[in-house]
Amino acid sequence: MQYPDPIAKLIDSYMKLPGVGEKTATRLAFYTIDMDKEDVHTFADALVNAKEQLHYCSVCGNITDVDPCAICTDKSRDRGTILVVEQVKDVMSIDRMNEYHGLYHVLHGVLSPIEGLGPDDINITSLIRRLQNNDEVHEVIVATNATPEGEATASYLARLIKPAGIKVTRLAHGLAVGSDIEYADQMTLMKAVEGRTEL
Repeated sequence: MQYPDPIAKLIDSYMKLPGVGEKTATRLAFYTIDMDKEDVHTFADALVNAKEQLHYCSVCGNITDVDPCAICTDKSRDRGTILVVEQVKDVMSIDRMNEYHGLYHVLHGVLSPIEGLGPDDINITSLIRRLQNNDEVHEVIVATNATPEGEATASYLARLIKPAGIKVTRLAHGLAVGSDIEYADQMTLMKAVEGRTEL
């Protein structure tokens, strides 16, 4: 059966989301059509506003609507520790447990020669510049995922940072190998942060 063009376009739009196949996209499209007109406009406005008003923090790379972000400007945070993560969603996962009170740095990816991603393709240069311009930082915690690419990125960062006399630690392997920080429970994350080791 051929759907009317507006429905077909809506289904196609939903299918662009990760993990959404044709059946789920179709269900979401029909759910959207059944919503109140005001709710649809609110939903559409939220999408447009998020796209237009959010950007990456010029200091840490976290997603924000103000620059620098709220974490970077929070005076109560420990300025001597920077926790390096792969993605913005990892900042949210770690910060939610309320055990880590330092600063963050988002790489927006990991080193992956297979995918053609080298040091210039992720947010490493700004981290090094940040460390050079800040005498307060005494520890960098590398919290990349426990994947081959995450491990390679952690080792690369340790080789870059340690000569500056800054302690480089890695999250303990409380996280299962091959897992993502985003999906770990809070207890696992807390144990991983507590049991970090120096690289």
